[in-house]
Amino acid sequence: METQAHIQLSPLENVKKAIIVGDPKRVDTIKHFLTDTKDLMFNREYKSILGTFEGENILVISTGIGAPSTAIAIEELYNIGIRTIIRVGSCGAMQQNIPLGELVISTGVVRDEGLTKKYVPEDYPGIPDPSLVHQAKQLSPDSHFGITRSHDGFYMPSNTETEALWSNFGILGGDMETSTLYVLGTLKGIKTLSILNNVVLYEADLNEGVNNLVNEAEVVANGEEASIKLALTLLKGESN
Repeated sequence: METQAHIQLSPLENVKKAIIVGDPKRVDTIKHFLTDTKDLMFNREYKSILGTFEGENILVISTGIGAPSTAIAIEELYNIGIRTIIRVGSCGAMQQNIPLGELVISTGVVRDEGLTKKYVPEDYPGIPDPSLVHQAKQLSPDSHFGITRSHDGFYMPSNTETEALWSNFGILGGDMETSTLYVLGTLKGIKTLSILNNVVLYEADLNEGVNNLVNEAEVVANGEEASIKLALTLLKGESN
């Protein structure tokens, strides 16, 4: 098979599982949890490494921000033989009772972005693999499990009202990539799960929350580490 145009990868022997992250720097963070690591490619927002976790070969790749670049990554990962993908990402809480650094695990997603509507109608559900959700509940029972929302931006004038609307419906957190992962995963038969570290308190200042992530505030960094460990443990236990 030809090298994929954007991720610049070809099929890798005995590699069927991947972690996707938004930020290329998080790829380097995950590297510390793996052995026998090998740097692969770094093209545009797509930085990739290969490593081993307790005998399991795992590809780690960044996708950049938002649905379009995430969809490209998932399409091309599928083309090279990846069949299980876990997102290790961040979110902003949409409920008051979710502190910084706690994990939000999406059991379903509001598709409030534009890209997946090009694949399927708006009322098509975005859901993860049930077995991965079940295992995550056993491994991390204190995480927040529930519906999240994926969106296309932060700075529209109506964002405050929009978030209040969805918060009233019980939505736990917001990100920009989970809906793309879940819809494409279902369409292509990829097992998926999105594990999100809360980096912004509900109704708190966005810049403050993002700066906490950039500066690796201890509580947020601990949440990131917990999300990485959970994803790796899930992938180790998942059959190909």
